[in-house]
Amino acid sequence: MSIKLVAIDIDDTLLNSKGELLSSTINAVKSVMEHNIKVVLCTGRPLAGVKNYLNDLGIEGNEQYVITYNGAVIESVAGHIINTRLVDNAHYRSLTDFGQKHDIPFNVLDNMSTIYTANQNVNRMTVIQAWENNAGILIRTPTEMPADFEIAKGLFVGEKDLLDKVEPLIVQTFAKELYIVRSSINFLEVMNLSVNKGQALKDISSILNINADEVMAIGDEKNDIPMFNFAGLAVAMKNGSELAKKHADYITDTNDSDGLAKALQKSILNKIK
Repeated sequence: MSIKLVAIDIDDTLLNSKGELLSSTINAVKSVMEHNIKVVLCTGRPLAGVKNYLNDLGIEGNEQYVITYNGAVIESVAGHIINTRLVDNAHYRSLTDFGQKHDIPFNVLDNMSTIYTANQNVNRMTVIQAWENNAGILIRTPTEMPADFEIAKGLFVGEKDLLDKVEPLIVQTFAKELYIVRSSINFLEVMNLSVNKGQALKDISSILNINADEVMAIGDEKNDIPMFNFAGLAVAMKNGSELAKKHADYITDTNDSDGLAKALQKSILNKIK
């Protein structure tokens, strides 16, 4: 089967180590789309945090799609919501209480790209998170929010040593009811139990009538593994985690050495006559 959809992680996959799009990446993605192959960015970020990259790649309109919040939201690039899998208000409250009790910085995002935190002293990593995603920050406790307020995801944030220490306790407390993934050394994400990039990729493929063996997934981290498991072809970045590499069909070059472009060239463009 030929590839009809390419799912691409953003940080450390689509972007180089400086957070930039390489010209080789832009050219390769545009070449793939010229052959009517869907390119779907799959990210933990909200839509507002990826708009610039979508524009640079020429991915636009209601017929192009993006998977955001690690799969909690599927939407068109124009912002039309296709599907959501949110965390309910009760869990939002218990997660916030847990962060307060254990002195762990915690924030949440709604599906409109707004960050909320009950921490009066906003953590440095939360500020960086907001800046990277073009998101506003509102300081609100759960009692100040509507009783039906639901979140796309929650994030425990902080330095590596802190998260390394508290991650086992968070998993022990919430893993039976929520999906927990360490998306980077500074972020531990908590989402609806049914959420992951693989499930979202399965959902969007079904909507587009595309089979799993017609899907190519490219990523670098643990949270990319579910989409590796779904896709007919899984490619890990050389700069990726060892765990991600073990789940890939092959490993391409690093994100600083045209790794994404090389993968698209090898698996798609070289095979198109």
